[in-house]
Formats: sequence, structure tokens, C-alpha cells
Amino acid sequence: MDFRLNCDALVIGSGIAGGVAALTLAEKGLDVIVITAGETLYVGNTALAQGGIVYRSEDDDPRILEKDILTAGWKHNFTRAVRFLCRKGPEVLKDVFLDKYQIPFNQREPGDWYLTKEGGHTLARILYCDDHTGRNIMDVLAREVESHPNIRVLTKRTAIDLLTTQHHAKHLDFKYSLSNQCVGSYVFNEELGKVETILAKHTVLATGGIGQVYLHTTNTTGSIGSGLAMASRAGARLMNCEYIQFHPTAMFGGSKRGERRFLVSEAVRGEGAVLVNSKGDPFMKRHDPRADLAPRDIVTRAIMDEMLHSGEDCVYLDTSGVKKDVETRFPTIYQRCKQIGVDMKKDLVPVVPAAHYFCGGILVDNRGRTTLDNLYAAGECSCTGVHGANRLASTSLLEGMLWGHSTGQDIASRMTKSAKLGRKLNDSIPDWIPGRDIHDEDPALIAQDWARIRNTMWNYVGVSRTQGRLNRAFSDLRKLTKDLQDFYSDTALSKPIIDLFHGSQAAYIITLAALRNRETKGCHYRAD
Repeated sequence: MDFRLNCDALVIGSGIAGGVAALTLAEKGLDVIVITAGETLYVGNTALAQGGIVYRSEDDDPRILEKDILTAGWKHNFTRAVRFLCRKGPEVLKDVFLDKYQIPFNQREPGDWYLTKEGGHTLARILYCDDHTGRNIMDVLAREVESHPNIRVLTKRTAIDLLTTQHHAKHLDFKYSLSNQCVGSYVFNEELGKVETILAKHTVLATGGIGQVYLHTTNTTGSIGSGLAMASRAGARLMNCEYIQFHPTAMFGGSKRGERRFLVSEAVRGEGAVLVNSKGDPFMKRHDPRADLAPRDIVTRAIMDEMLHSGEDCVYLDTSGVKKDVETRFPTIYQRCKQIGVDMKKDLVPVVPAAHYFCGGILVDNRGRTTLDNLYAAGECSCTGVHGANRLASTSLLEGMLWGHSTGQDIASRMTKSAKLGRKLNDSIPDWIPGRDIHDEDPALIAQDWARIRNTMWNYVGVSRTQGRLNRAFSDLRKLTKDLQDFYSDTALSKPIIDLFHGSQAAYIITLAALRNRETKGCHYRAD
């Protein structure tokens, strides 16, 4: 088997951003490789998205959406990126998702879409597929990606490191060059236990979020910040890494230790549900005039404050104010509630906050370009500047789709007839050199190290932060990262080892960013 592969574009990740990027590239005639850590393309957070994707209503205007995004983001947003999303996003959504791929969003009749409203939005402008919007999007994208003749899908592959000319090329012309470019990635083939060298003219990171470095999260197991860690080691600039959004309403109960918490979509409150305490009393109006439809950072802190003062382990959602039939409107949530003995039609739904979305990441422009030549990033691993200090509900799918599309368009426009890497550069990149492999992986050590990371992040770098907590987290994670560096170099390579290495570095990066920012803003809340 050939462990050295070449392509025009390598896409690392298979969610909405990676899928749209790969299809855009393939339709332009490029040879694309998509790698995914799972056995299928359904391994990321896109398939879990319940609420919907921002579109536009008849009364809407890009300036209204822009104002909503800036308000939610505490005006820490990059205005140029926000305007790009507000003006270009709905247009690309219509062309790609409605007209081309015909995603089955709910509609009254053909072309007459149902639109819902969520927290922080002035108007109802969100397209949805019941309460499993992301799953419907992934059904279509996965089918299109897997069937496209210009795309090779490599499953059970884990990216180890990005390949760059300054770090990896042996030829002195590249080592002495003032420019540094990404030329692909070392990739672990889990089935064969071997490392592949995938060389690419352009590389797209679409690796998703970081939620799994926290004790409680709504994210899938692969959301460990691998793209963040690899980009940092390669020298790409990062931005806003302290801004971690905690979703206010993850289900309390029904999850085993280490499993993701089931998300109760914000759309439930958008349809009329209200948050109440154990006595059944609504409390959000005491915290914000927008009550249950305030932005997520405000709702999350209000819930934590309510739990702190009441001594309760959770708060509750009262769905009696939802005018639509909850079983029909929210079938997935309804069934999950039934599994823990809760009937949404008559019972209160127990909820708690959980780490949900990474508002920062690898800095990119509106074309998806990073500060490292020929490296792109899209989706949750990137920082476009759209979200600022806090994300507005249902903007993430639109951002992932738009930047995936923009990335594909920009790469295609830069490609020449000689799309592959030149022979001198190709021959200059060595294959993976194995470490000493003194030890086999020890599951007990790996589990304990993950427990240290997750508890440290939840307790010290969570919803509420102080200088003392952050100093403790920084000290603990710095030592752990150093220990893991030695462990990594002496242990036989495996997916659990690679994931732990990425996750520890991502946690350290987030903590350092939080430590450096003493200003409370959005979802970075300094209690001191």
C-alpha cells in the first residue's frame, strides 16, 4: 500500500465547512482528499445541530442581522466579516443549499419556508428541519461528497501534524526562504497503524471545536481542538481563544461520565418555553429585559447564578407556553426526554449549561486564508471575527457553509495547470520518522490525563473565571503538556495518544488566552 499520497487540496474534517469546501473544490475540477477520524463522515458537531441556520425573512435586512450579531458579540466582532456573512450568506445558502442540494427545510408549500426566532434575534429568520437540521444537512453533504468522482474520502484517519516548508523540507532553498507554506499533513491510518504522508498544494482545516476539553459539553468526542493545536505548532496566528460559549440548556441527566450532554435547542425557548427554578418561578426577567431570549452568555450566567443561590443542581424549562405541538416540532428532544422519564407536554425539563461553541480559533480572512501560506481554515476551528465575544444563535451553520464555499472558490482561483507540488518540494518532504516506541499506550494513564484536563478547564477556565483560577490552570496545564510531550515521544503512536496530545495543547492555548485578557466581555467572564 502507498503511504505517500498527492492531491490538489487536502480537507481535514467532514462537517458542514469541510463538506462544502470539498464539493466546491471538486466541482472546479480539483483532485481532493477528505480525511475523517470516524468510519463515516458523520463524526462532527454538524449532524448534532438542532436549531437551524440563519436565512432571511421578508421584513429582514442585512443591517438588522448585522446589528443583532454585533450586539450578541459585545461589538468585539470584525465588522468586515459580519457584513460579508449578512450580505453574502443568505445568497450562497439559497444557491447551494436550497436550489442546488435542496436541503429539506420545513416549508408550508414549495418555496414558502417556515422561519423561527431564537435568542438575540430581532426577527424570525432561521430555517430548520424540525429539531434535527444538522442531520438533514449532513445526509445530503455526505451523499454528495462520497459520490463525487474528484473526491477521495479516507476514513479512520487522524491528522498528526501539518507539513510546512520551514519545519519539514530538507532542501536548503526552502529552509532559507523567508516564506513558509503548508504542503499537507502527516496522517495516522488507524486501521493499519501506519503514518501516511499526504502532500497537497492547499490544505483546509475544518476540524471543528474544542468542547471535549471540558468536563461537561454538548460536543462529539472528536471536538478536542486538534486543528487549533496543529495550526499553532505550524505557526499560524490564533485569535479570541478565550471566548468559549457555554450553551445554557443541556439536558441534566441521561449522560454517562465522559459522554456529551444532550442539547435542548434554543429554538424551544424561541417557540415560547421559559426557564424556571425548582419552585416553578420564571427568573430570566430579573437578569435581562430580553428574558429567555437574551444572548447565550447572559442566559448561561443567569442559570449559574440561580443554581448557586438556590443550591439546586439544575434549572428547568417550562414548555407549557409553546403553542405548537412539542412532539411534532421537537421530535428528537421529545424522545430523549422520554428516555429519562420526562414528558415535555406536562413535565419540566431539567437543564444545565455545558461547553458548546468555540468563538475563537485560527485567524482567517473572508477567503478562508490563514497567516500561513496555502493553509486555510473554515468552520468552528477558525476565527473569522463574525462572533466576537459571543455567538448569536444559529449563525454557526451559516458561517461554516459560507467560509467553506469561499475557501473552495479562493483555492480554485489560485490553482495553475501544475496544481500539484513541484518535484523538488515533493521530494524534499520526508516521510514520518517514528519515535522510540519504548512504551505501549496505557489506557489508565490516558483516562487520568483527560480527567485532569477536563476538570481543570471546567473548574478554572469555565463560565466564571478569576486570576487565581487561571493561574492555577496555567501552571497545571503547562506541566501536563510538558509531561505529555515526553510521553508522546516515547510511546507507540495511536489515535488516543494523538488526541490527548492535541487536546492538552488546545486547553493550554485557551487558558493562556484567558489569562492574558483581564476584561470581562461576552462569554469570557472575569468574576474578579
